[in-house]
Amino acid sequence: MSKFQDRIPLPPVNAERTNLTCHFCIVGCGYHVYKWPEGQEGGRAPDQNALGVDFRKQVPFRSLIMTPAMHNVVTDGDGRRYNVMILPDQECVVNQGLSSTRGGQLASIMYAPDGVGRERLTHPRLFTGDEWLDTSWEFALGLYAGVAKKILDNHGPEQLMFDVFDHGGAGGGFENTWGTGKLMFSALQTPMVRIHNRPAYNSEVHASRDMGVSELNNSYEDAELADVILCIGNNPYEAQTNYFLAHWIPNLKGATIRKKREWFGAETDAARGRIVFVDPRRTTSVAIAEKVAGPPNVLHLDIEPGTDNALFNGLLTYVVEQGWHDAAFIKAHTDGFAETVAANRLSLAETSIITGVAIKKLQQAAEWMFKPRENGHRPRTLFHYEKGVIWGNNNYSTIASIVNLALATHNIGRRGTGCSRMGGHQEGYARPPYPGPRPAYYIDQELIHGNGMMFTVWGCNPFQTTLNAEEFREAIMRRTTIVRQAMAKARGASLEEMIDIVYRAVSEEGGLFMTTIDLYPTKSGEVSHLQLPAAHPGEMNLTSMNGERRIRLSEKFMAPPGVAQPDCLIAARIANAIRDLYLAEGDEEMAQRFAGFDWETEEDAFNDGFRRAHEAEIDSQGGPTGHLLTYDWLRKAGNNGVQLPVRQAENGEIVGTEMLYTDGAFGTEDGKARFLAAPWNGLPAPVAKQMQNRRFWMNNGRFNGVWQTGYHDRYLDFVKTRFPMAPVEINPDDAADLGIEARDVVEVYNDHGATYAMAMLEPSIKPGHIFMMFGWSNGVAGDLTTEWTDENYLPYYKGAWVDMRRIGSLADYRRNISFKSRRFRAV
Repeated sequence: MSKFQDRIPLPPVNAERTNLTCHFCIVGCGYHVYKWPEGQEGGRAPDQNALGVDFRKQVPFRSLIMTPAMHNVVTDGDGRRYNVMILPDQECVVNQGLSSTRGGQLASIMYAPDGVGRERLTHPRLFTGDEWLDTSWEFALGLYAGVAKKILDNHGPEQLMFDVFDHGGAGGGFENTWGTGKLMFSALQTPMVRIHNRPAYNSEVHASRDMGVSELNNSYEDAELADVILCIGNNPYEAQTNYFLAHWIPNLKGATIRKKREWFGAETDAARGRIVFVDPRRTTSVAIAEKVAGPPNVLHLDIEPGTDNALFNGLLTYVVEQGWHDAAFIKAHTDGFAETVAANRLSLAETSIITGVAIKKLQQAAEWMFKPRENGHRPRTLFHYEKGVIWGNNNYSTIASIVNLALATHNIGRRGTGCSRMGGHQEGYARPPYPGPRPAYYIDQELIHGNGMMFTVWGCNPFQTTLNAEEFREAIMRRTTIVRQAMAKARGASLEEMIDIVYRAVSEEGGLFMTTIDLYPTKSGEVSHLQLPAAHPGEMNLTSMNGERRIRLSEKFMAPPGVAQPDCLIAARIANAIRDLYLAEGDEEMAQRFAGFDWETEEDAFNDGFRRAHEAEIDSQGGPTGHLLTYDWLRKAGNNGVQLPVRQAENGEIVGTEMLYTDGAFGTEDGKARFLAAPWNGLPAPVAKQMQNRRFWMNNGRFNGVWQTGYHDRYLDFVKTRFPMAPVEINPDDAADLGIEARDVVEVYNDHGATYAMAMLEPSIKPGHIFMMFGWSNGVAGDLTTEWTDENYLPYYKGAWVDMRRIGSLADYRRNISFKSRRFRAV
């Protein structure tokens, strides 16, 4: 937050300007960073400030967004203080100058010892005795490497377990996924890895990939061109804000009709776009869409929880019965259609009973999205799905049923269409192949049952985000305490003696040696033994791609705090420390496994991973043409970057890919997409049991002002004063029945766990439903979820039925927290 109370300082004309992609959601909005020494300011005349804007008169509406949260005074690595202003890029095709509530605070969360950054990890920390103490990298790496080597030598890589990011943006990116992946999969060769938001090393979209359809296959521009947008289990205004505002809203307003005519001619009906929402909850996105497009152009299929699979099977059956499927496309480019239609068959009557959606509403949705026009041209429908189904009932079957419908109606590979996930984080995956089976190991259960001797939690926080979280935390705390007690007795021990003490505790006493690597101390880190300080974009150079596969380079403009380092370089230092131990023993063969980490910068990691997928066995979202991209090229490309995969044109120019599968060739060996049988099988038994015995379905998800686990947000006054405890929205009639008032503290509980939350009364929540913030530090929704997963160990985070009781009220909450609805209200 700006240190100025009376103004927002302007960057002088000589301010340093760099490019930065927003750290947070999948959209990847482009920003410019302006940096200049403290004590200097630009003037109001256009030739006196780096923005070239005339501030002597009123700036035109929406031509520029500047707020106090976009300015900060930071302390750089040279000890000097600098002004930093981070403004949305007006020329970026992604956000078009818009800024979300999250990206609009990028400057506020950059390191300053007297700001939010004062809570950052600045040095490695060791838990010794009963307190955390700063230590050196040399000691921390020596302890980590020594314990890892002893376990590897005596028990094998299966006893080395990880929980690690696999995404882009802050805490990820191609450099960091490569560094961590090369350490885990090539050097240590462990398969015992879970991903930051799920209990195994798996994909959130196994079904789509098995069918030959990559999960990010359209451009954001296609939302401007679609006749209908189908929004499934997703709340785009709160979760992908500027994709919704910059690309969906113009279509729903009718502002892209001319563009549709130019692109499609007689194929288009030249009308404003329509939208269909599939969500049990009436979200803010539904309300905004109704305001912008008009209620006649918005359809909300408010299905019963967990019935998405039945909905899409029923729609497929109906479309085929009506003859609205694209038989020619199916014959030429797919396999398995007839068998899948037969296996997934559900009449609309059956579908209506299961989902709770009226038959007429189902028919209307199908007609909007799939009924050919009188001239024979098919509507262009853009399918977008996200956590409502990814974390819903049987991920594999549900996503298969969605992709089946998109393929049958040829809504993949045509402009204005697509079948893509909306995304959470940005993407940025480049790793060696996973050295384990499919399904992968269910790491949570392995740890709960006493397996694993060493656990590294890297850039994530499972105590706040995993399923069955209460049992998971209890098991980890019990096992790490064994090691803590052993270490506490090691007064005056040398490094070698400490390694032996830890090793005995994990190999003979059932202990677990735990390290967390992060920006801040975390809830998971509270029970660990080592904490290592990491860096984020702006403190390092980082490449990521967004939800339309657009890769950009976020440029370093300041040093990380203290001796914190980028994750890729931390991985390299760990590998080199283990290699040195093997070299000291004369074990050249094992030392060679840990070779190839001689990186000095994050660019070295980018070149070693992302840019070598054409010559080494590397699973990279850049594919085999990633070598065409360099830091220099990306720096010149700015915030518009290029869409992956790239190719080199005849004139030598590097060209991106706006849409996948326009040639009808899919990601299978023969190029044909595969339909996949995914019949409706109801709710899983443990979830159905809870539903029978508990009053409320507990939905959970994101709130607009909070990102992920709130690792920055819990230190921002803007957030922490609004959400001192995880909020839970409840219908006012249900609240009155339980004697609950707005801002009361309530207990939410079932057979699997219990937690506290702060009640928010919301009329748009259905009776019998509640909605709780996911992943918050004070009140963990995951405590209420079962351990059930689908066949690939994808969790059912949305599958919790609970009871609720009032605990009481807190005077501070009543005095300081607004009880007004967060929902958009048309005026």
